[in-house]
Amino acid sequence: MSLGARIAWDDTVLPFQLDQSDIRGRVARLDGVLDRVLEQHDYPAQIEALVAEMTLLTALIGQTMKLRWKLSLQVRGDGPARLIATDYYAPSKDGAPARIRAWASFDESRLDESADPYALIGKGYFAILIDQGQGNQPYQGITPITGDSLASCAEAYFAQSEQLPTRFSLSFGKSTEPGRGESWRAGGVMLQKMPKASPLANPEGGSGEDGLLAARDILDEDEGENWTRANVLLDTVDQLELIGPSVAPTDLLVRLFHEEAPRVFETQPVQFGCTCSEAKVRQSLSIYSAKDIAHMTTDEGIVTADCQFCGAHYEFSPNTLGFEATEGPDAKNPEAEAEAGGKAAGGRG
Repeated sequence: MSLGARIAWDDTVLPFQLDQSDIRGRVARLDGVLDRVLEQHDYPAQIEALVAEMTLLTALIGQTMKLRWKLSLQVRGDGPARLIATDYYAPSKDGAPARIRAWASFDESRLDESADPYALIGKGYFAILIDQGQGNQPYQGITPITGDSLASCAEAYFAQSEQLPTRFSLSFGKSTEPGRGESWRAGGVMLQKMPKASPLANPEGGSGEDGLLAARDILDEDEGENWTRANVLLDTVDQLELIGPSVAPTDLLVRLFHEEAPRVFETQPVQFGCTCSEAKVRQSLSIYSAKDIAHMTTDEGIVTADCQFCGAHYEFSPNTLGFEATEGPDAKNPEAEAEAGGKAAGGRG
């Protein structure tokens, strides 16, 4: 495959359907998106791995979002990896790219370099939040941390909250290609049984870990055979096939599922994107009094905020912030200007 063909599949999600099995799915390839997400921070290797997996899951799940909707994934735990958060912003119009951002909060003093990254989360929950836009009630679904990966958590979420058998096969890591420096690459396949009338859940719980529903609790005999067959075929995938760059997603689908009559749909491009802005930071600080703002003000006479997702740094005159602001947002702070080039510190947005 030529370099041009390889680039055409970078940072894309390809939806498909297996007509013989009544199963839908997506193939995702992330290259520049993952580099942009991770270059914003100097994460330890284990935290990088968790953010990479979460970003890939977000791309695969988010492709189903309607125009202008927002999908957020969060994992919160009581271990050293306290929070992994991602946002997927659906395209504003047909043909436009979706945008993804991600970040992590962790306690570096508690990190065990010999531990598996997933074990650093500890006990907690996996959540999916969907913002359908102004005037609509946001949706939130939560399941406990389960299994041996973030992908396992996502599979449990769909079985439990949506009663949709779901399977992920993911691969991610740093790679070096001829003519390029070291960079992140990730790829994955998502399989999901087509929605139908939901069965009544067993009041005593499912057969999964801690009583969570599993695929076998949801599917009838024929559906179970189709689901098992598709999963067995997916088990044959090679890690290098998932991340590319030498195998196109279309070729991968034919190799894995040619007997299942795979049918592909329009590819969705994705890119790194953050929605932070000075106006949004001001809005978030508008609930604070002048006394609160004073506590946030640095010795240099400014209030600062840093975006956790993209690293953008904002500086404000305290007199322009909060519900007791005495000046408009365009006002300058003479004391801050005199201290220009001084140390920046203060609150985080």
